[in-house]
This record gives sequence, structure tokens and C-alpha cells, in this order.
Amino acid sequence: MSRLKTIEWTNECARIIDQTLLPSELAYKDITTIEVMFEAIRQLRVRGAPAIGIAAAFGLYLGIRGLADDISSDRFMAELKARAEYLASSRPTAVNLVWALDRMRKRAADCASGKIPELKKLLLDEAGKILDEDRKMCREIGVHGFELIKNCSAILTHCNAGGLATSEYGTALACVYVGQEQGTLVHVFSDETRPLLQGARITAFELSSAGIPVTVICDNMAATVMARGMVQAVIVGADRIAANGDTANKIGTYGVALLAQAHNLPFYVAAPSSTFDLSIADGMDIPIEERPREEIACGFGKRTVPEGVAVFNPAFDVTPNRYITAIVTEKGTLRPPFTHSIARTFS
Repeated sequence: MSRLKTIEWTNECARIIDQTLLPSELAYKDITTIEVMFEAIRQLRVRGAPAIGIAAAFGLYLGIRGLADDISSDRFMAELKARAEYLASSRPTAVNLVWALDRMRKRAADCASGKIPELKKLLLDEAGKILDEDRKMCREIGVHGFELIKNCSAILTHCNAGGLATSEYGTALACVYVGQEQGTLVHVFSDETRPLLQGARITAFELSSAGIPVTVICDNMAATVMARGMVQAVIVGADRIAANGDTANKIGTYGVALLAQAHNLPFYVAAPSSTFDLSIADGMDIPIEERPREEIACGFGKRTVPEGVAVFNPAFDVTPNRYITAIVTEKGTLRPPFTHSIARTFS
């Protein structure tokens, strides 16, 4: 089955779907410089933790491909480091971003004695590998996740953790796509996800395009949907998972987890291994990005908050591990106590 390609390398540039235009317009943007990639990540033209990791990898290559082929290896590595730090500053919460950049730098360091043109090609190849591995990992997540929801007639999700947040399959929604491949259609209730409406604009767009039944609800309707028995499980993605299983995801996820517990519904998190940050003991140390006030005060061009009134706009919140039923990865499904299952899986 053909799926939308969130990001790919073609014609010597990184081509992305500009997700700020969805659902009104499906438009592709060709990115040829590191500065344009930085803007695309920062402005959410490309978004979702795995997808921005892939985008950053290609962005780093774009940042060094114009360097002179006769510079010294030390100078090349210094320039690579500076450009990686520049891209890493675009969004601080999603660990996949830094993970991909660190992997690119390590690949270059391992071959630093080579000629500069060879190093450039190695980095482009490595970015391509990150893309290809993401596709495979996400499908494996879908296979494991489908086992958890195969008896559900409907599930609830928050924000967008589908193909448009990764290279193709997604994380949380990968299980839905795998189910479709096996002849099982699971209805998805999608929180609209204020303030940027990723659930309404993006999740609903990609699911409906794929022929998956989807219903959009306002964020404050989730409790009613659960209370009426309209969903049997909740599954969400993640932007960073601490060593103890505390999980950062789009703002509002924590509240959905609390509602799921109150209604005795399983709450699943789906993420690839690159989303785990074992250097962080728990969620208290996960950096939380704060977005511009205009996203709330004047969202989509219409003022909804009076001038001069303060706005608090964190992009993410942290769900404590005690509210998470299981974490689905490409390596299998992890169960509590997560400190042990995560350490055992990723040791």
C-alpha cells in the first residue's frame, strides 16, 4: 500500500511535506540549505520526533556539502560540530533530533582520516540509513502494537504520531496501519490537540487518506468519549522517554493518561529506540520547549486572547510512568517496572 512520504532525498535536496498547510493543501517543499531546514523544523513544517531526526540528518549534510574539498580534517570536524549544534537548537525536547546529529558526527569521526569528498558522501549515506531504518523500526512497532489493540473496535490518540511524524508508518498509528494490512480496521478518535490542531489537521488527514475511519473530537471531549465506552484503549507517541519510563509528548497527553486511568483504559506509548534517553533518570529532567504566545493568542490568524494578556504555551508535558500500561518499541513491548524493562532492552 502506498503511503505519504514525509521526507525523502531526491534531486540533491531533501523533500518534505509542508505540514503547516495541511489539511487544506498537500504541498511539498524542496530544502537545499541548512538554514531552510532549521526553519522547517522550528516552524513545524516537518514535525514528529523521528521525522525531525531524519530531517536534521539531511540538514547537517546540506550544511557541510558546500565546504571546500581541500580543507583540513580538523577544520571539517569543527564546522560539522558547529552546524550540528545549530540544528540541535531548533527544538529542544525531541531527543531523536540530537540522537541523529550525534550519530552523523560519530560516523564522520570514525572516518575522519578520509578525504573530504568521501566524508561528505558518508554523511549523505548515513542520513539515508537513518531514514530507511526508521521505516523498518516503525513497521515493527506497528506489528507489536497491533497485538495490543487487535480486539479494540476503536482507540483514542492525541496529536499526530502517524506516518507524517516519521518517515512513513508512524509510531502510535503504525499499529492501525498494520491492522489495515491484515484486514482489520480500527476506528480512531483523534483529539484535535490545541493549540496547533495536529490531531484535527494532520492525523485526520493522513488516516482518512489511507481509508481508516477517524473521528475528530475537541480535547475536552476525551473524558466523555471514554465514559460512553466509545474507545477501548489510548495510544500515543513520544518525543523523549526517560530511563524510568516517564514520557514527554505533546501537551495534553498527561491529562489523557489521567483520564484513561480513571476509566480503566490501557494507556500505551509507542516509540522507536532512538526516543529513549537513558542519560535522564526521570521526567523531571526532560527539557520542555515553550512556543510563541501567538500560537495561542492569535492562532491561525484570528485573535482569541486580548492584547497584553499573558500566555503560557509549553509544547509538551510529561506523563509519569505509573500511568503508562506499556511502551511499544521495535524491539517488543515493555511492561512495568519500566526502569528494569528499559534497562534490560537497551543495555
